[in-house]
Amino acid sequence: MKTLDYIALVLVAIGAINWGLIGFFEFDLVRAIFGEMTLVSRIVYALVGIAGLYSLSFFGRLRNED
Repeated sequence: MKTLDYIALVLVAIGAINWGLIGFFEFDLVRAIFGEMTLVSRIVYALVGIAGLYSLSFFGRLRNED
């Protein structure tokens, strides 16, 4: 499970960086690399979204460790 946690955190970080670039500079890195709403860019967006949802489970695990 630890590997999945690291993958999720990396994807969430990628999403956060992309949203920061969009907010500060109006530059969408995913679109620049993969094109506007191509299959690959949609997969990247979907994986980042799923990783974000999965990362919500970290809150429950942190609470259980205390």
